[in-house]
Amino acid sequence: MSETTPSTTTVSNVETEYLEINSKNAWGILDQYIRDECSNYNYSCEESKKPENRTFNRYRDVSPYDHTRIILKRGPCDYINANLVRMDRANRQYILTQGPLPNTAGHFWLMVWEQNSKAIIMLNKVIEKNRLKCHQYWPQENLSDQTMMYPDVDLKVEYISKTSSSDYTTRTLRLTDVETNESRDILHFHYTTWPDFGVPQSPTAFLRFLADVRHSGALDQNVGPPIVHCSAGIGRSGTFCLVDTCLVLVEENGLNSVNVREVLLEMRKSRMGLIQTPDQLRFSYAAIIEGSKQLPLNNVNVDNNDVDTNHYDIVNNIINSSIEDDDEPPPLPPPRGESLTRSMMSDNSPSPSTENENTVSNPPNKPLPTEPPGGINSNSIGVANHVNEQNANASSQSTSDGENSFQTNSPPSSPDSKNELRRRRMEKKERLDAQVREMKRRQKESEDWQKLKRSLFSPLSLGLGAAIVGGGVLAIYGYLYLRG
Repeated sequence: MSETTPSTTTVSNVETEYLEINSKNAWGILDQYIRDECSNYNYSCEESKKPENRTFNRYRDVSPYDHTRIILKRGPCDYINANLVRMDRANRQYILTQGPLPNTAGHFWLMVWEQNSKAIIMLNKVIEKNRLKCHQYWPQENLSDQTMMYPDVDLKVEYISKTSSSDYTTRTLRLTDVETNESRDILHFHYTTWPDFGVPQSPTAFLRFLADVRHSGALDQNVGPPIVHCSAGIGRSGTFCLVDTCLVLVEENGLNSVNVREVLLEMRKSRMGLIQTPDQLRFSYAAIIEGSKQLPLNNVNVDNNDVDTNHYDIVNNIINSSIEDDDEPPPLPPPRGESLTRSMMSDNSPSPSTENENTVSNPPNKPLPTEPPGGINSNSIGVANHVNEQNANASSQSTSDGENSFQTNSPPSSPDSKNELRRRRMEKKERLDAQVREMKRRQKESEDWQKLKRSLFSPLSLGLGAAIVGGGVLAIYGYLYLRG
């Protein structure tokens, strides 16, 4: 295209929704609406709560639903924090899972073997913002020993080859059943520029990655479901699956046939918390819009590293997405999953709290962020006070974001140490004040949402001259399109 300005005759329903939501800066409200809808789901996670399985969960608040969890058939246990997400309308299925822990890496590879998966799609780096987010579960090519053994499941993983691009690396790994000596080559697609709780630099770069994955046949129906993971297996992983599924539906039925919100709600019935932030939701819409202009996606030139025309910049009015440098703190993140919604805490720390790689019994050093689904009340503030008091008392406890823990010094006794303690208490008070302000903001957001619900189907005007004519149907918020 010589001109990148969207035509008024080609603006789709999805793009109309995107423009409306973006013009009102209402992605947070849409994100909250989806959380509220999912709070009505009544799915159990009993297996994850069993004492023998708790140490297999990376995060306390991200658990696999029982009705879709992957069940291991051999090895020391049948539990792994993973769910099968089936999207029958698109003939797609994915296995979404957490980044492996040291004590679950063997279970991870056993799942790959038993599910006959052709590929692993890894959307995080092993270390992000100086925190260990995933165990190094595959052999590295720069080491003399390029083989990893997993005797607990009788499997061996060998490094074979790799190709690299600016945003991702594709490896070939050989997985061998030691008992039968049967081997399979597994593709390992590793996206390396997608920050935790953030979004890729542009939809164009992400769509090249998705096109490469598709072109490999890893998403086809004649092989097992791909293993998709980030650190928790819900945010970046959910974004990948939502965009891919919606683009399949667009290719089959047209962009106007897709209701992105409904697709996401359907996916969340299989694994909790998919897509974690308003920015990830906004990026999903943008990638779907941009991808629809490049279909069939398998024909995208994935080796082209030139800067492409990016329609996302047009519909987004060239608003930069919230990708953060490693030195910069990300926006205040929402909870990883449902259980944090009940703890009513928040934190302005540079990155989300993570669990110890070897245990989840110790509380984190800082309060975990949450997003209350139904506004605030005095009980919520009381819980927040109680939790902050607990964290103040636990500030000298040992913490770990990786595989090694450390002990802090004994309680201070010198004047300088007392000043340091006073400073810490002031910081905790400031965090509590910020948390109260945040809850008040969310209460107002909830009230705004109720007002918006009452105005469901009321006509809204669109910039850029976009109009939808006929039968009195006018452009409205996509996330309010409840009967669509």
